[in-house]
Amino acid sequence: MSKLIQNRYEFVYLFDVENGNPNGDPDAGNMPRIDPETNHGIVTDVCLKRKVRNYFQILGKDGYDIFIKQRIPLNPLIAEACEETKLETYKKKDGKWDTDQAKKRSQKDIETMQKWLCSKYFDIRAFGGVLSTGPNAGQIRGPIQLSFARSIDPIIPLEVTITRVTDVDKEEGEMGRKHVVPYALYRGEGYISAHFAQQTEFSEDDLKLFWEALINMFEHDHSSARGKMSARKLIIFKHQTALGNAPAHLLFDAIEVKNKVNLDEGEPVRKFQDYKIEVNNDVIPSEVEMIEML
Repeated sequence: MSKLIQNRYEFVYLFDVENGNPNGDPDAGNMPRIDPETNHGIVTDVCLKRKVRNYFQILGKDGYDIFIKQRIPLNPLIAEACEETKLETYKKKDGKWDTDQAKKRSQKDIETMQKWLCSKYFDIRAFGGVLSTGPNAGQIRGPIQLSFARSIDPIIPLEVTITRVTDVDKEEGEMGRKHVVPYALYRGEGYISAHFAQQTEFSEDDLKLFWEALINMFEHDHSSARGKMSARKLIIFKHQTALGNAPAHLLFDAIEVKNKVNLDEGEPVRKFQDYKIEVNNDVIPSEVEMIEML
């Protein structure tokens, strides 16, 4: 394994959607998530992490397994960490977990389990996790934290009428609804802490593959519901030290995304080329390196 990361990082991530629903809201009939006060579109950090996890599942590399998989219970995976480190699982004969005993597990044993879990699962090593259920492996705070992504401009979701099959044995169907965003460019921001990387043993190799995941994850996530989604820009700020050389918000403010069309005259934004990205290099200190990966 390569050495652990020694530098603080922040990054700005731009991606767009065309005729798709990037992140449906189950509390609103699966309509695209939206800020009701500004009508800006929202994609949650959980949604983005899911796509990163899916990319690593496809990657299938040793040491890069994924802990949080869709429809897979987590307690048996925590119990596996107990078995591999020769610790008690606190599983009863009826198959349930003795949570009262598990909560009394020593901090030393928890740290032993966490070290094994971090070595096996990339998403725990990167994002951390709540592992205090079932056999109890405590909580881990990962070095990578993501914000909600927000669209650059307000969006107007469309409700499209479609037909769908309701009886596979008959040539019958019914009318249905599909929610899409005609076009939107989203901006997300992220933070990477060298301090927490020491605790989870997040390495330079891990970081390199994380950047690759952000660049390529939409290429393996296509579906009719999500339309065409593409990673458009990844701008990374690398500090010279673990503590950092500038406040994150000043670095984020140095990246400004503006549309080039005249919205006041009703001209809609419909492609990435309708935007321009401006960088204010004057506010970026010399101790911070700006890297464009896309």
